[in-house]
Amino acid sequence: MIRLVTDGDTLTHTAIEPDSSDRERPGSTPVLRETEAQIRAYFTGSLRDFDLPLAPAASSRGDALRAGIAGIGYGDMLSYGALARLLDSGPRAIGQACARNPFPIIIPCHRVLASGDKLGAYSGGRGPTTKLWLLDHESRHSGKVLPWPA
Repeated sequence: MIRLVTDGDTLTHTAIEPDSSDRERPGSTPVLRETEAQIRAYFTGSLRDFDLPLAPAASSRGDALRAGIAGIGYGDMLSYGALARLLDSGPRAIGQACARNPFPIIIPCHRVLASGDKLGAYSGGRGPTTKLWLLDHESRHSGKVLPWPA
C-alpha cells in the first residue's frame, strides 16, 4: 500500500507500507486524487515522470539533491558516486537524501544503486525487495535491462 499525506495544496509525504490491511480509500482533495491517478498510471507503465506539487525540501541543497534524483530517467540507474559527481556532492549525502526521501517512487531513489551495480538499501516497503521490484517494473516497461536477474 502507498500512503499519501497532504497539507491540502501540496503532497507532504508518501510511504510504501508492506502488508497493510487498510482498504483503499479514494482521495478527498484534488492533490490526493491527482497523486493517486499518477501513481496508478506509473504502475500500468503509462507514466514515467510525475508532475505533482511537492512540499519543498528543508534546504536549497536538499531541493538540488531531490532534483538530481528525480532527473534519473525511467528505467535508468546511477550509483551513489556517479550521481554525487553529477551534483557536485558526496556519495554519503546522496545516500542520506535517498534514505530521507519523503516521496518514494515519485522521487525515484530506487534508481540509485551502490557501487558495482549492487542493489543497495531502500527505505520503502520491504527494503531492497521493494527496490528490486520497482526496478524490474521499470525494466519491463522501458525495455532496459537490469544488471542482474530480477
